[in-house]
Amino acid sequence: MNKIPQITLFFWIMKICATTLGETAGDLLSMTLNVGYAVSSIILVSIFLISLVTQLKAKAFHPILYWLVILTTSTAGTTMSDYMDRTLGLGYLKGSVILLSLLILTLSIWRVSTGSLSVTNIKSLKGEVFYWVAILFSNTLGTALGDFLADNSGLGFAGGAFLVGSLIAVIALLNFYTKISKVVLFWIAFVLTRPFGATLGDVLTKTPAKGGVGFGTVGSSLVLLAILIGLVAYSHQTREQIALD
Repeated sequence: MNKIPQITLFFWIMKICATTLGETAGDLLSMTLNVGYAVSSIILVSIFLISLVTQLKAKAFHPILYWLVILTTSTAGTTMSDYMDRTLGLGYLKGSVILLSLLILTLSIWRVSTGSLSVTNIKSLKGEVFYWVAILFSNTLGTALGDFLADNSGLGFAGGAFLVGSLIAVIALLNFYTKISKVVLFWIAFVLTRPFGATLGDVLTKTPAKGGVGFGTVGSSLVLLAILIGLVAYSHQTREQIALD
């Protein structure tokens, strides 16, 4: 049974929403609640592993479970990136290079061991494990890139979001109008939607004096959670209606 959703516009909207929520929820735990990056990473990675094991054991596609794992990879990726870049002192550039190398290594081993990198039709346990490991590294890499754009590029939160959003639009055009591998474009887009979500999360949570709108981590997380739940419910209802038709 294929437990991976189809790649549609709604998929990308929910992905951006989930990764933005991951950014705000991760910051809520590590900074607002003052838990710290190391402890936050342990807590959120543990939650990710629990949700992942549940997803792997499932016999069918469950949208709530699927997007819960996406969300937990985003929250875990936020604190993991912060721990690497700030606590370990690697910085955004070194952290991004390490994460990019891990992502490429994961995709390479996945391709060699299974013969496929399909992101729409995964029916083996091995393929699904590689899929989720790649997603975890992608979201963590995206966090580091988003923080670099926000803190070191001089573009600010809104400028960083605009830049990444423009790159995502280019990837969409390449998908429709070129013969570039759909799988390659998918993973590029998947990585880019993470910094887009990260910078968008910063826009929502930071004060106007810092270039944000001042919703805070609690308010932003609650709003994004409500939106994500609504989108998941809608997509599930639409999927069931298509199956009945």
